[in-house]
Amino acid sequence: MLDWPQHSKLLIPFCLLLTACAPEPVVREVPEYPIEAFMGTTNHFGASISSDKSKVLVSSNATGIYNAYAVPVAGGDPVALTNSTTDTIRAVGYFPADERFLYLQDAGGNELFHLYVSGTDGTVTDLTPGEGHRSLFFGWAWDDESFYVGSNERDNSFFDVYEYSTADYSRLLLYENESGLDFQGRSPDKKLLALTKTNTTSDSDIYLYEIDSGELRLVTESEDEVANNFQSFSPDGKSFYMTTDEGSEFAQLVRYDLATGERETLVAPDWDVWYGYPSQHGKYLIVGINNDGRTEVRLYETATMNEIELPTVPSADVSSIRLSRDEQMLAFYASSSRNPSDLYVQEIGGEPRRLTTSLSTDLQAEDLVDGEVVRFASYDGVVIPGILYKPHDATPDNPGPALVWVHGGPGGQSRIGYVDIIQYLVNHGYVVYAINNRGSTGYGKTFNRMDDRRHGEADLGDCVASKKMLIDSGYVDPERIGIIGGSYGGYMVLAALTLAPEEFAVGVDIFGISNWVRTIESMPVWWGSFREALLKEIGDPSEEGERERLTRISPLFHADRIVRPLMVLQGANDPRVIKVESDDIVEAARANGTPVEYLVFEDEGHGFVKKENQIEGYSSILAFLDQYLAAPEPAT
Repeated sequence: MLDWPQHSKLLIPFCLLLTACAPEPVVREVPEYPIEAFMGTTNHFGASISSDKSKVLVSSNATGIYNAYAVPVAGGDPVALTNSTTDTIRAVGYFPADERFLYLQDAGGNELFHLYVSGTDGTVTDLTPGEGHRSLFFGWAWDDESFYVGSNERDNSFFDVYEYSTADYSRLLLYENESGLDFQGRSPDKKLLALTKTNTTSDSDIYLYEIDSGELRLVTESEDEVANNFQSFSPDGKSFYMTTDEGSEFAQLVRYDLATGERETLVAPDWDVWYGYPSQHGKYLIVGINNDGRTEVRLYETATMNEIELPTVPSADVSSIRLSRDEQMLAFYASSSRNPSDLYVQEIGGEPRRLTTSLSTDLQAEDLVDGEVVRFASYDGVVIPGILYKPHDATPDNPGPALVWVHGGPGGQSRIGYVDIIQYLVNHGYVVYAINNRGSTGYGKTFNRMDDRRHGEADLGDCVASKKMLIDSGYVDPERIGIIGGSYGGYMVLAALTLAPEEFAVGVDIFGISNWVRTIESMPVWWGSFREALLKEIGDPSEEGERERLTRISPLFHADRIVRPLMVLQGANDPRVIKVESDDIVEAARANGTPVEYLVFEDEGHGFVKKENQIEGYSSILAFLDQYLAAPEPAT
């Protein structure tokens, strides 16, 4: 299934003929916008509808730092509910019956989150006080009288589950985690817990735990590697929803009958079902599908599984929806490559109302570009997808520079949608190809497993092979192709500059891994079972031969081969890719006499979320590229 269909091969010459005969494209000149124009855009996420349906709780970075806001349903400016000037606030949701709300906050990006409640009088209470531990919100009880919180305060390796009263915030230890299972939900009658175990990054299981008896029961036993993911109990307590790729290349949505153990497949597209969960009282079923790099959202009437038509927004895709607790109102986001996510609401059967305008007033959407899904045959014939962003003025008469953009992971995916730094680079003349190299999610489990224990080899080969596709486009200069990426993508940048040192003209590494052995051995213990799964995919240094292999693919040990200009960006508080990973590769590359620029943000972690840091970081990346890649003869 990973090869081109035969009919596509037959069409290629005809398509090329059509391209050759087509009229020359009209070149559209657009202004080059400064980084401040892009940073004038506001990002929103989350959507919790208040009990009276008068407002929607969101997180927004309108001030440069993410805070919680109440967006009036009737229209008007969002109202700030928190005023952090230093650390990101992630709004969790309104309480079921009043306007108290929960939010998560860490310190400087260290990911040691605390859960807070903001009262109706504005008083704030830390529900998870203490130092050195991490807290997670696990959801509301079906009866709305309590909510569930995960904490590793007892043992940093495991998250215990606590039940908190919505009335007075008193808590009860519900599940003491001694085996590394992950809490997913509690049945409406409160007799069962749903737990999952990550065996590998492509194999996971679902367990049911009976609270009264303490019995733990595996419900997804299989001899094969199967990704089983719990979604939700049904409101009537008779079943639960799960996604599974058992017997299929892609994950399907299944309903599991608790009494009989029988499974009913509900949604089985030729793409992965990402999620599927019922509305509060079970009237509707909300399903998200990863459709070729886009989120396809569907709404079903649960009883009949008839699909309900969702609202349409011109030039945008509905990317997520939430239903009010009375199941009468939708809150949803719509976005596109040219427009960041905007929040809408709609009464069931009514017309949608736009509540936010996220795109900067200093930008014109028509001056930005659409991402286009483009595939190419890699070095061994495997078809690799990606998203191509082409500047308006890119032509064969004036070939320009290009960047291969590598997503994070391993196992991530570049997707259609608004990405500010990509639009910024494209606006300044750079073709960007966001590659989904083998190992990416969203294209079937076979494709996803193709780079297991072949990192820096099989997947790097795809990045190198993508250059031919870019060159064949006719509007990319073969000598001016660079590579850029963050996290695992940052590793791929460093791998390219050390393991294939002549292939790319420059590299931009954003908190990338340089030494796999050290990174694996410094993984946070609270990663739990996922840590063990990652070891199975990437490699365990304690296994015979694996330390040698991991050393072989670690850029730090081959840094003397770096001959191309390198830029590195790092957050000082990053708990996943620790700062020494970047320190060491910068020192080693500079020893070669190679041009190296290094930018460290002292108040950031794994990802840069503060606008002032994004402005500095993104503008520095452009300046670096303009100096070493955009020039007619790139500097080396």
